[in-house]
Amino acid sequence: MQTDSKPKISGLGQRLANRALRWWLLALALCWSALAAQAAPVPVLTVHDAIGPASADYIIRGLERAQQQGAPLVVIELDTPGGLDTSMRQIIRAILASTVPVATYVSPSGSRAASAGTYILYASHIAAMAPATTLGAATPVAIGLPGLPQTPKPAPAEGVPSKPASAPADQTPAAPASPMTAKQVNDAAAFIRGLADQRGRNAVWAERAVREAVSLTAAEALQQNVIDLVATDIADLLTQIDGRKVRLAGGELQLGTKGLRTEALPPDWRHRLLSVIANPSFALILLMIGVYGLMFEFSSPGFGVPGTVGAICLLLALFALQLLPVNYAALALILLGFALLAAELVTPAFGVLGIGGVVAFVAGGLLLFDRDVPGLGVPLPLIFGLALTAAAAVILGGGMALRARRAPVVSGAEQLIGARGEVTQVTDGQTWARIHGEHWQVRATAPLQPGQRVRVVGMTDLILQVQPEGERHDV
Repeated sequence: MQTDSKPKISGLGQRLANRALRWWLLALALCWSALAAQAAPVPVLTVHDAIGPASADYIIRGLERAQQQGAPLVVIELDTPGGLDTSMRQIIRAILASTVPVATYVSPSGSRAASAGTYILYASHIAAMAPATTLGAATPVAIGLPGLPQTPKPAPAEGVPSKPASAPADQTPAAPASPMTAKQVNDAAAFIRGLADQRGRNAVWAERAVREAVSLTAAEALQQNVIDLVATDIADLLTQIDGRKVRLAGGELQLGTKGLRTEALPPDWRHRLLSVIANPSFALILLMIGVYGLMFEFSSPGFGVPGTVGAICLLLALFALQLLPVNYAALALILLGFALLAAELVTPAFGVLGIGGVVAFVAGGLLLFDRDVPGLGVPLPLIFGLALTAAAAVILGGGMALRARRAPVVSGAEQLIGARGEVTQVTDGQTWARIHGEHWQVRATAPLQPGQRVRVVGMTDLILQVQPEGERHDV
């Protein structure tokens, strides 16, 4: 009896071919994943400053670039004392809408994510800290409304211990004394509580960080489920989060970050320019240069350079002020101070307008920005230095004007009175004399002769009134 082995061989070959095809597809997928990982490294954005317009622009542009390149993850290396509420919310909106996971990493050791940094940490898909770092103290300070009075938290009575960071959450904090402060605190507490609920983190402590300004170390934050992990460096961070699942705007994603290559994205020229221009101290200096440049150009037109430089500096200052939370009453005081100082130079006010201008400038500089917001206070030495510089310019200009007023007249009709000269010609009833090297028509009460010395006693139109002086001599 013969058996047909051809179908068996054909079936075995088909199975081997299918298996080879599957291995080939798997190898192709692994190669594609390796190439994709190599082509799109993990960008690292570094923010080691107060959160402001420049920081927001830098992070938002970095997230957009990562999405365009298909990066598997974005790491924000953070060290900040806090900053502006508006800039913080722009960053958080970009993180929440990002299609690329964002890991905020408080680093290096000794850094902090205070105030606005705590909100950003809570909003991130992955919250990590390096050893010996801190976060917290997220009580809002004049959120978006500079210049509002702040009610400080009352100090504990003597002998009564303050409430520790690990105290029970059922202890109700004292209500803010000001209704405006209560609005700010309640809004900030609701905001960070929503972020905590969305990321599955400790919402109770988050609210205490807002209402009581408490802080935590990295180890305490990990223990209380405030952050996800503590990592020694970025490589350790990528290793620890490998395989974690995060929830993005488009759905859930499992991270595959172990061994990924990182790429530092330092701030570009735009961010560096914004950092300089949006600095409150530099904005105030630009404003002063701009106003004084225009004042000098208007007082001495035709030179061109002061007006050009002043106009450029003034426009840059206005651009910076529209980025920053400005107290417009304080800005009006500064402009009033400039106006009074300018008026002092052109009016005989004997220092009254100049002193008023200096006082208005100092008051405006103190109130222009909220000094309680990290990174926004203008240093007092700078304010007083600018005020003293303006006062010195007024005193110097006024002193020069006073000396010029008291100096003897060296030109013009007034200078001719009392001048001496010599009669040069008498013809057809007209007498001419040389005075100060010039030929003038002169008149006298007595007849004059050529060569006679005369002295000017008056002037009518272009004719000088003279008197004879001394005896006649030949020429």
